Amino acid sequence: MLAFGLTIKIDSPLSEIGIRQSEAAGQYLRDVKFTNVFVSNMKRAKQTAEIIVRNNRTCHDIELVADPSLKERSFGIAEGGRVIEMKNMAKAAGQPLPEFTPPEGETMEQVKVRIKDFLKAMFQRIANDHQDKIQDGEIPDETDRAPAGLPDDGVLNVPVHALVVGHGAYMSIAMRYFFEDVKCPMPRGLDAAQRYSICPNTGMCRFIITLKCSNAGLALSDLKCVFINRRDHIKS
Repeated sequence: MLAFGLTIKIDSPLSEIGIRQSEAAGQYLRDVKFTNVFVSNMKRAKQTAEIIVRNNRTCHDIELVADPSLKERSFGIAEGGRVIEMKNMAKAAGQPLPEFTPPEGETMEQVKVRIKDFLKAMFQRIANDHQDKIQDGEIPDETDRAPAGLPDDGVLNVPVHALVVGHGAYMSIAMRYFFEDVKCPMPRGLDAAQRYSICPNTGMCRFIITLKCSNAGLALSDLKCVFINRRDHIKS
């Protein structure tokens, strides 16, 4: 979740619009139970997570785990500049904006390394926190059903539900990692062209993760997408 302005912010707090959108997200998710919350260590992400948790009816006192692996992609010399300027740089380089790396900025592959680091840490934290909820049987799979457009789509029977608050460009790369590298199937009705679009401010994505435990530790066994870039809480 990210509040975009006309400039590429380094570590700015939420704008007034961003605060209102975060409040709307919190109201939308108020009855959805979270067992863990992970958040970027950047100011606007922390504010967003705090607002969502404050609005939630079941997890007011939950710990917010700040992880620098979730921070926004670095845009190098373009940090602090206007978005139009980076668009012009990408055009001059003959590259689409999402795939363009400004000088001294992070490449997509470098961000993917951070994504993998975060997932590994999240899996371990969840396993440590919820040993009592580990199940031998199968959890009913709701992801084959078309989402009903409800805040709890896909998670009614899931024993552990983590809220992860990050940033738009970071999430766009995470989608590439999930759909291309991990081979996560797309949810029903999703246009393939929408997979990598920048997530709107406080936009929501939901994935169901199945883990397996081996001598080598925890590993991803299965990944299913319920929805991406949902913005039902934002009034047009």
